[in-house]
Amino acid sequence: MISLDDVSKTFDGGATYAVRNLSLDIASGETLVLLGSSGCGKTTTLKMINRLVEPSSGAVRVDGRDVHEQDAAQLRRHVGYVFQGIGLFPHMTIEQNVAIVPRLLGSSAAQRRARAHELLELVNLPPGEFAHRFPDELSGGQQQRVGVARALAADPAYLLMDEPFGALDALTRDVLQQEILQLKDRLKKTIVFVTHDIFEALALGDRIAVLHEGRLEQTGTKEEVLGRPATPFVKDLFGKPARQLEAYKGLL
Repeated sequence: MISLDDVSKTFDGGATYAVRNLSLDIASGETLVLLGSSGCGKTTTLKMINRLVEPSSGAVRVDGRDVHEQDAAQLRRHVGYVFQGIGLFPHMTIEQNVAIVPRLLGSSAAQRRARAHELLELVNLPPGEFAHRFPDELSGGQQQRVGVARALAADPAYLLMDEPFGALDALTRDVLQQEILQLKDRLKKTIVFVTHDIFEALALGDRIAVLHEGRLEQTGTKEEVLGRPATPFVKDLFGKPARQLEAYKGLL
């Protein structure tokens, strides 16, 4: 599991806090969505899990071990990370992009190729058609699939996803959300997913952690946050989509 124990993060010596006194447990095999508006601390929280950002206080543990006891590079190679910018290397083929981590881990060329092709099949990009293309030859949705494949290359137990579909059109976004749900069922990964989109959170999350101004407002299932909001902020946040759903039903 992943555990955050009274974690805080300040970038200005304590004048302000991006995250304040956050305690959160993420169970093995679950998808936890970190939901909140821009600047609420959700991306900072995600990055503290794989040490891209160091906490100012508190402890972050992965599999019961404080991440500070683990080599940062090794930790990041075994915790998959997918983000909105994708970050594919433009001068490398799709196969080479997916095979980056296996290459760093010392896999042979044949092993890297086999793993890359296996993962491209998994994310619905047939390797015969896509392996030798370059990133600029792919659509945004296809590039994001490559990002997911690359994050899975070392078979990590954990997958961190930072608003990966935020820049995509609504139809492509819906398709990729369904593919993530299918991948989760097949691979049994623990996923921490960051989004500001309430409907995306409701679609993907086993549980939703609502953040506001660096603080945790509530953690619960979709039924709990919709039906039993813990704070006025959570009630207001989910009140609007609930009204939108009712209005949509009235049009059918």
